[in-house]
Amino acid sequence: MPEYEKKGYLVQDFKVFRLDSPMPRPIPFHYHNFHKIILFLDVHGDYIIEGTSYPLGAQDIAFVREGEIHRPAIDGKNPYERIVIYVAPGFLARVSRPGADLSSCFRRAPGEAGVMRLASGHSHELLAQMEKLEKTARSDGFANSLYTEALFVEFMILLHRALFSHELGTVKKAASDEKIQPLLGYIASHLAGDLSADALAQKSYLSKYYLMRRFKAATGYSLHRYVTMKRLLHARSLLTESPNRAITEISADSGFSDYTAFFRAFKTQFSVTPQDWRRLHADK
Repeated sequence: MPEYEKKGYLVQDFKVFRLDSPMPRPIPFHYHNFHKIILFLDVHGDYIIEGTSYPLGAQDIAFVREGEIHRPAIDGKNPYERIVIYVAPGFLARVSRPGADLSSCFRRAPGEAGVMRLASGHSHELLAQMEKLEKTARSDGFANSLYTEALFVEFMILLHRALFSHELGTVKKAASDEKIQPLLGYIASHLAGDLSADALAQKSYLSKYYLMRRFKAATGYSLHRYVTMKRLLHARSLLTESPNRAITEISADSGFSDYTAFFRAFKTQFSVTPQDWRRLHADK
């Protein structure tokens, strides 16, 4: 069995829904092929994103990027009410404009928070917009899909205004492994380099086997599986963004020294070949 799995699905540009039932069982670490925004309305617990655990409170907002490994750590006896938005990265690219990148809320420098709290007394317009968006998304009035899309774009604009004005910018105190967290940033910026257990152990000044155990405890994944997944996601992005680049070159730039191994891993993970992925997403 794989140590992580893709969860959720998105067949449209975005999906908005409200959930208010407690979790009957723990949710394992997982990732999505889309971005996710969560507004927590009533919650007691933590949310773990890429090895960092954030304590949650009402009116916190989580930003989970495509491919980020995460899970909620919520006691099934506690309330867990939230509004969830799934959004396709390609859709955000289409509705963005020069100087108005509506996907920038998902980009974090190392050390920046993946969960933020609304400043007291601010951003009521943002909350009202998210409530309106959720209600409209499950309605069926005239031109409802078009109206929902317009409300979604408006919500994303209000969200970024709140971020830029620091109304949504109170960084939550979070727990993370002081050895593993910098290593995650290093992996993300050196995907084409040597990311073997031996090389990473040397960089982190830990023994290889201790590093592997500590990495699994912090992230929920083995070091090898984590690195492979990040490389595959990077290659997939390059296939879409660079349609004229040779796939063998993309494979090498993503850290795969053997093209056959890359081809097999890509098809196993995404259920299509690299060539088919590029063809299917060429015009998106």
